[in-house]
Amino acid sequence: MKRISRIAGLCALLLAAPVFAASEPPPLSLESPDGQIEVQLHATDRLRYDVIVNHVPVLQRATLSLQLEGVTFGVQPTVGAVARRSFAGTVNPPVRQKAAVLPERYNELRVPVHASACVVFRAYNEGVAYRWETTLPQREIKVLAEEAAFNFAADAPVYFPEEASFYSHNERLFQPRAMADLTRHNLASIPAVVAARGVKIMITDADVEDYPGLWLRGTGRAGLAATFPPVALQERLEGDRDLRVTQSADYIAVTPGTRTYPWRVLGVAQRDGDMLVNPLVYLLASPSRVTDTAWIKPGKVAWDWWNANNLAHVDFKAGINTRTYKEYIDFAAENHLDYIILDEGWYRLGNVLAVVPEMNVEELVAYGKQKGVGIILWVVWKTLADQLQPALDQFSRWGVRGLKVDFMQRDDQALIRFYHEVCREAAQRHLLVDFHGAVRPASMTRTWPNLISTEGVRGLEWCKWSSYTDPEHDVTLPFTRMFVGPMDYTPGAMRNAARKEFAPAFDRPMSQGTRCHQLGLYVVFESPLQMLADSPTQYRREPETMSFLGAVPTVWDETRVLDARLGDYVVLARRSGDTWFVGAITDWNRRELEVDLSFLPAGPFVLTQWADGVNADRYAEDFVRSTQRVTNQTRLRLQLAEGGGWAGIIKPEQAVSAGTPR
Repeated sequence: MKRISRIAGLCALLLAAPVFAASEPPPLSLESPDGQIEVQLHATDRLRYDVIVNHVPVLQRATLSLQLEGVTFGVQPTVGAVARRSFAGTVNPPVRQKAAVLPERYNELRVPVHASACVVFRAYNEGVAYRWETTLPQREIKVLAEEAAFNFAADAPVYFPEEASFYSHNERLFQPRAMADLTRHNLASIPAVVAARGVKIMITDADVEDYPGLWLRGTGRAGLAATFPPVALQERLEGDRDLRVTQSADYIAVTPGTRTYPWRVLGVAQRDGDMLVNPLVYLLASPSRVTDTAWIKPGKVAWDWWNANNLAHVDFKAGINTRTYKEYIDFAAENHLDYIILDEGWYRLGNVLAVVPEMNVEELVAYGKQKGVGIILWVVWKTLADQLQPALDQFSRWGVRGLKVDFMQRDDQALIRFYHEVCREAAQRHLLVDFHGAVRPASMTRTWPNLISTEGVRGLEWCKWSSYTDPEHDVTLPFTRMFVGPMDYTPGAMRNAARKEFAPAFDRPMSQGTRCHQLGLYVVFESPLQMLADSPTQYRREPETMSFLGAVPTVWDETRVLDARLGDYVVLARRSGDTWFVGAITDWNRRELEVDLSFLPAGPFVLTQWADGVNADRYAEDFVRSTQRVTNQTRLRLQLAEGGGWAGIIKPEQAVSAGTPR
C-alpha cells in the first residue's frame, strides 16, 4: 500500500517536544461533580493535561493538538476567555441498555486556543473527555493529523486489543500487556483498558461522525498514542465484500471548517464493577435523531448461521429454503422470541434484490406476522451501499423489520459516513440495524436508537473454527469491549464442553464452559437484540433451559453490580419491571461467590435458579434448576464450576404462578 509519512513525522515531532519551564502559568483546573477526578490543563508552548484521581496522578503531561492544512491548534496556543459551566440532568434512553434513566452530571471547561478553535473538557464522576471545535470559514478543510497522547504517570498493564492493520473486523482478544513493551509498531482498536495506580482507565472515542475512528499505538514508554486510518484514495474490491485500501492520502479527513470533533474519552473506574455500568460513551453521543422511536422493538432472535440450519425430526430437507425458516418462525413463536434472521444465502451474492429460488421472503414475512415474529435480513455492506435506496425500499415493501449489515472491516471517514447513512435511511423506513464486522458503530446507539446492536467482538462464532472464545475471554469482555456499547456476541450454545473436551466444529458447534455459563451471558452481556445461536432442534430438547431463555429480557430498567473482578468473574443483577434477573459467569477457575440480595425491596420473592450441576466440570451440560423463597435479607452462596455460571429470576411472590418464571 502506498503511504505518505507526513502523519508519522508530525507524531514524532510532537513526542519529542521539550519539557516546559518551571515558570509556566498555573494550570486551568476542572473537577468532577463529586470532586474525585481532577483535570489540570497546561497551556504553554503546547497544550498538555493531567488527570488526577483521588489526589493520585494517573495521566501526566498528555498532549493534544489538531493539525489542519496550514495551521496546527494546540501548539503555541493563544488562550482566550475561558468559559465554565455545569450540568445536572437525566437521559431517558428509548432503548434501555443499562437503565431506564441515566443520571448525567458534569463540569465543563471551554478553552479558546486560537481565533478559530477551542478545546472543550468535561469531567464526569465516571471519567473525563475532551473534544476540539473549529469555526473556520472554509466549506472544506483537510485534517492532516490529530494528536492525542495518553501519557501515564507510571508503566501499567494495558488490555490492548492488538490489530494487524486498520482493515479488521475488530474481533480481538483483550490480554494484558506492559505498556512500555508496546511500540509504534503495535496497533490496537478500541477500547484499551489501563490498570493505572489503583484505577482502571478505559480509552475510546464517542460521537464520531464524518471523521475516522480512534486507534491506538504504543510509544515504547508508559503511554499510548492516537492514530487514525487515513482517507482512502484507491480501493480494490475482492469478491462481493472485501473493499481494501490500496492507496491512502496524507490526511485523515476532509470536513467542514466549522464543526465539533469526536470526544476523546477516558472512562475512570475505582472498582472493577464500576466499569460495567459506566455510561460515559452513551452520554457523550449526540442525542437521538429519530423523532418517533415507538416502533423500535428490542428482543431476542432465532439465528440460523451458527447452527448451519441444522434441524432434526422434520419431514423436509433443512437448509436455506422457505420451509426451514418457517420452522425457525414456529420455534420463535413457541418461545416468545421476537425475530428470526435470514443470514447469508437468501439472495444471490452481489445483488440483494435477487432472491434465490428456494426462498420466498414475502411469504416468510406474512407467516411470521401471523405468529408475531419479525424478519431480519443479513446483507453484505458493499452490496447494500451500491443498492441502498432500492434495497431498503424493497425491504420496507416486504415488511421486514431490520437488517444485519456485515463485513465492513473499516472505520475511516468514508465508512463512518456509511454507518450514519444506513442508520438514517433505515430509520426513515422503520428498520432496525445490526452492524457486524466492525466495532465503531457500537458508540452510535444514542444518536440512532434503531441501531439495535453491533458485533465487533470475538463472539461465539469463533467456536466453529477455534478455541479462542472461552470463559477467560468472556469474563474480560464486560470490562473492555462492552464499555463502548452493545455487543452482539450471539450466545446460546446447547452443546457445551469442558475445557479438555472441546473441539471446533463448523456445522455442529459447541461452546466452552458450562450450560449455566451460557445462560449467565444473557444477563451479563448487553445487547438489545440478543441472539439464540443454536438450532431449534437443540432448544426443543431443553425445556428447562428454554424456560430461562424465553423469559430473559434484552433491555433493562436498572442494573446492579453484585460482584466483579476483571478477567475473573462477574455477578450482575438487572431489573425489568418488578422482576430481577441475575447472571454470574466465571473463568476456568471454580468459584464460590456470595450474593447479597439486599438490593431487593421489601416483601417475599421467589427465586428460580439454574446452577451448575455437581458433574458440570466434566459434563458441561449438567445443571440443576430449583426454586426457593428469598427476601432482601437473603445471602446466596453460588457454586460455580470451572468455566461455569449461574442464572436466576427473582419475582415477587404474589406474581409467581405454579413456581415457574412465566
